[in-house]
Amino acid sequence: MDSMAERFQHIRSQIRHATSIAGRPKDSVQLLAVSKTKPASDIAELYHLGQRHFAENYVQEALTKQQQLTAFNISWHFIGPIQSNKTKPIACHFAWVHSVDRLKIAQRLSEQRPENLPPLNICLQVNISDEASKSGVSVEELPEMVQAVSVLPNLRLRGVMAIPEPESNYAKQRQPYRRLYQAVQQLERADLDSFSFGMSGDLKAAIMEGATMVRIGTALFGERS
Repeated sequence: MDSMAERFQHIRSQIRHATSIAGRPKDSVQLLAVSKTKPASDIAELYHLGQRHFAENYVQEALTKQQQLTAFNISWHFIGPIQSNKTKPIACHFAWVHSVDRLKIAQRLSEQRPENLPPLNICLQVNISDEASKSGVSVEELPEMVQAVSVLPNLRLRGVMAIPEPESNYAKQRQPYRRLYQAVQQLERADLDSFSFGMSGDLKAAIMEGATMVRIGTALFGERS
């Protein structure tokens, strides 16, 4: 089995290659290491290899790891579903939240963000494939949601996150990302600069269509137990 270092270098190489093919600046895509279900020791190993941005899906698991890794200068991202009763720890302990899927959640995050911390960076989750099983606003609802969230104090609306329906065809992988990227461009908001697009299986397609952050888990850490 490849080592963590080898997997890390391979993913970084894939990102660089896709970014180059897309004709984009070499540092325009950030690797987000999805560390859910993985121990703090794995995060520490990847940190020592140079990774700084880590994403978690489950609040309690994330808080435990954060306590174990207080000596590390990690930027923590929350990417999982958000229940109303879990907004306070998320507002207090993360730098980014990618999975804001309704106005009520954004309002609670704003109200509960500690005053001594910088504004919480958030992305709106868009249900780009209109799947009944997935949460998120529709593309049609996006302009209204952007307007409502933009006025909330203690939040900094940065962009959008999407998890399209799985698709193996490269051209079809690109289509939902292109649709969402264009929808954001039509808003004519220069401050919406973040596109949390793409995972291991569609990394190249996502980067071709404007991804600024790609969320990679298994391909970095190995299979989940």
